Amino acid sequence: MRSQIATALRRVPPAAAAALLGFVALVGWGLSSPVGSSPDDDFHLASIWCGLGERDGLCGPGTGDTSREVNRDLVVTSVCYAYDPEKSAGCQGDGFGEDPATRVVTERGNFAGLYPPVFYAVTSLFASQNLDVSTILVRGFNALLFIGLVGATYALLPRHRRNALIASAALTVVPLGMFLIPSTNPSSWAIASSATLWISLLGYFESTGPRKWGLAGIAALSTVIGAGARADAAIYSVVAIGVACFLAFRADKRFWRDTLLAVGLVVVAVAFYLGASQSGAATTGLTGTTPTSAAQWIGLFIANIVNVPDLWVGVFGHWGLGWLDTAMPAAVWVGSFGVVVAVIASQLRSRDRRGVIAILGLVALLFVFPAYILTQSQALVGGYVQPRYIMPLIIILVGVAVLSGPRSGALADRRVLGVGAAILALANCAALYINIRRYVTGLDTLSLNLDAQAEWWWSAGPSPLAVWIIGSLAFAGCVAFLIRVVSTSQTQARRSISDLESAEARGSG
Repeated sequence: MRSQIATALRRVPPAAAAALLGFVALVGWGLSSPVGSSPDDDFHLASIWCGLGERDGLCGPGTGDTSREVNRDLVVTSVCYAYDPEKSAGCQGDGFGEDPATRVVTERGNFAGLYPPVFYAVTSLFASQNLDVSTILVRGFNALLFIGLVGATYALLPRHRRNALIASAALTVVPLGMFLIPSTNPSSWAIASSATLWISLLGYFESTGPRKWGLAGIAALSTVIGAGARADAAIYSVVAIGVACFLAFRADKRFWRDTLLAVGLVVVAVAFYLGASQSGAATTGLTGTTPTSAAQWIGLFIANIVNVPDLWVGVFGHWGLGWLDTAMPAAVWVGSFGVVVAVIASQLRSRDRRGVIAILGLVALLFVFPAYILTQSQALVGGYVQPRYIMPLIIILVGVAVLSGPRSGALADRRVLGVGAAILALANCAALYINIRRYVTGLDTLSLNLDAQAEWWWSAGPSPLAVWIIGSLAFAGCVAFLIRVVSTSQTQARRSISDLESAEARGSG
């Protein structure tokens, strides 16, 4: 029996195995925290429950156009532990979410069009009077959407472009992406969009036939889910489209004809951006105020520029998860960020001038964009702008760096990849453990056994310890299979290049 199972497992394509294990790992993260755990979740949960308008038992009229009546547990009790890492989610109480008649009027929601409406409308399909089940369904759907988009893009991309997709999606997700992708936060869709839009559009420019139009469909969907979730993600969609067009540029009629799709996607992204109240941050900042003098503005801008890298490492765990109150061990962000730096550094010998220009442009944006928004808001790094706001740019940067490397999309050899994968797996394991511990007992409890002294957990399903073990092993298995995928892809790409060079040599002879 064991040999038959082993034989069957060997027949599973590594890419499919990686996708399945990646989904399991994301679901583990989705189960690792309670309702209300993602940043500003009282706002986002109310917006989801009212995402399809007023509905009996879910969303009722408020006292005005900018308020609604929802279950009190949804927006008050659900976040009782916020900002106190020693308080477990047990404060929600045993009857959490079981009394839909307990209502409250709130203005904390997307009732004035602060965010684009698509994310809330789609996830509202899962809203019900059972808050736990609905939240888990939304998180599972967002995890599946991410894996499905990345998987479909991988299947359709030209072989020599696939490693860039894998690198951008896998190397940047620990721990912030693993927490946000299976969450009720619109940043989930911004991450999925940034991982797939630029590379699918680039593949569209380089492909023909059904593959080309499949990639066009993915690019269109990625634009809608990104720009339809956050106004800043609409900006990043335009950046991603610009990067793809720049890398694919050719002075011929086919290229200019193909850019009609890119122009259409830009129009869609801009329309979503202008339709959201968030778009005003570009002129008035996030607080609606700006510095009073040019000298003050320049001084504040310089102070922010030199501290912006703190936001970068925040993506890898230097900032806390959740309501920024779940601090990660230093090993998490040092390990995750170190792997990304090593990968980018290995590509710096690039002879691809366009790639180098694109990399430098993205790095400049990573400095200027957050510094500008903070300066307009009269704030310093540490306030208002969070790492999740700039994470899409980092995802695109890593992908472009790999794509433009000296070996055109090739990564390091298998042994080096194995070391990087092990570091990522250990970082994810530690981050997942801390995230579960924070909500099960609070971080004031020291015990390896997550099941001991538990003050909160879901009413059904695997235990906290089981979720940690399964989620950690699934992620480790995912990156292990991705190493096989990358190694095989690099071998096939080298053979294709060698065959092409041989054919060209014969032709010139």
